Amino acid sequence: MNDYYLANVWRDVLKKLSEYHVIKDELSLENLDKCYILSLNEKDVTIVCPYFLSFIIIQQLDLYLKRAFKEVIHRDITIKAIEDEDIVRRVKEKKIDNRTVFFHDRCDENFTFESFIVGRSNVQAQVSSLTCATNPGLAYNPLFIYGNSGLGKTHLLNAIGNKVKLLFPNYKIGLISGLDFVEGVSASIKNHTINDFKSEFYDLDVLLVDDIQFIAGKEKTHEVFFSIFNELINKKKQVCLTCDRLPKDIEGLEERIISRFNQGLNVNIEAPEYETSMNILRKKLTLSSSQSIDDEVLTYIATNFSQDVRQLEGALNRLLFYAINFSATKHIDIDVALEAFQGQVKDNSGDIDINKIKKAVCNYYGITKQQINSKIRTKNIAIPRQIAMYLCRKLLDVPYKDIGYNFGKRDHSTVISACDRVEYNLKHDALYEKALHDIEKELK
Repeated sequence: MNDYYLANVWRDVLKKLSEYHVIKDELSLENLDKCYILSLNEKDVTIVCPYFLSFIIIQQLDLYLKRAFKEVIHRDITIKAIEDEDIVRRVKEKKIDNRTVFFHDRCDENFTFESFIVGRSNVQAQVSSLTCATNPGLAYNPLFIYGNSGLGKTHLLNAIGNKVKLLFPNYKIGLISGLDFVEGVSASIKNHTINDFKSEFYDLDVLLVDDIQFIAGKEKTHEVFFSIFNELINKKKQVCLTCDRLPKDIEGLEERIISRFNQGLNVNIEAPEYETSMNILRKKLTLSSSQSIDDEVLTYIATNFSQDVRQLEGALNRLLFYAINFSATKHIDIDVALEAFQGQVKDNSGDIDINKIKKAVCNYYGITKQQINSKIRTKNIAIPRQIAMYLCRKLLDVPYKDIGYNFGKRDHSTVISACDRVEYNLKHDALYEKALHDIEKELK
């Protein structure tokens, strides 16, 4: 097991101890910082103590250390502390700062396929990722997932790693960001360990690279990555990459690498549509809050904050923060939401007119303005017409008479009937509700 991994484990364990508030003085903390993990296996961990005092501290904290290790490496383990000057000397001589390994195999356990909300905007990426995780190296290789920041690419990359670890416990997984890869190549060249760096990657069963676009424009990094990529693909090892754009759109990326990226499967993730946004919000609420929230409030958030998943979750966090600290009631209704987001949501109602509403509805349903203004009463035309009338009334507060005139000189009673029909359908038809909110979101 490499020194960098062991150093990271010890760092995380010390962080846990700090959270437990069991280290009461600076001297104890300094002594623990100077300890090292010599070895770690399924049953026990051996910790080297440079001083007798640190040896005593490790023994005194045995129960807390076991708890911390379990949280970090997810299994019960026996703590062995040793005081050996010769071992300490050899460990120090390894100089972790000159490491060649920059990836790690500890995927974020919160990012799983089970916690990923699937919708029309991301289903292709989810299905292809799950296929790669269950059949590594045999399905889509490489898998290239692209899309804007905050849409779930990193979540899927970690989910692949977590699933592979579950199904193939002996597989070696490397998870690294494009930026860390660049820094790793640079440091390895400087330390004359580039061959060791590449060898570590050659030994992987699954390579996961997040934000691969950061290797663009770096000639030496291209050379190293190309060598690693070819080695893994030729050995039928799985490679999964994420990026903010298609391979052909990455400026400064060599053609031979673009060609390799295109030999597998490229899939896109888009901004969540209304239905997916609502499901994400409901899922997050079940996991993180006992607050009572009206569906109207979730609709408001899904309509105004769904450019990406991070923004969506951030808006919900903002609302919960406001409700807990500044609201007089535990129940969150639309009035509380409007107070929480005051100044954060731009009112675009002044930019919307009847023609823009017509255009948005026609585009959504694939019909023409001539059809929506016509006397045709078939279902495929009547429903879009009713929705357009309803939105004119809701968003513009235009008199029924004026709306009717703009839709083929219809009587105001026809518009009233259309609005009533839409109100009824919204309460009884989820697909109808989704269509209306998708159109309204597009307008805003």
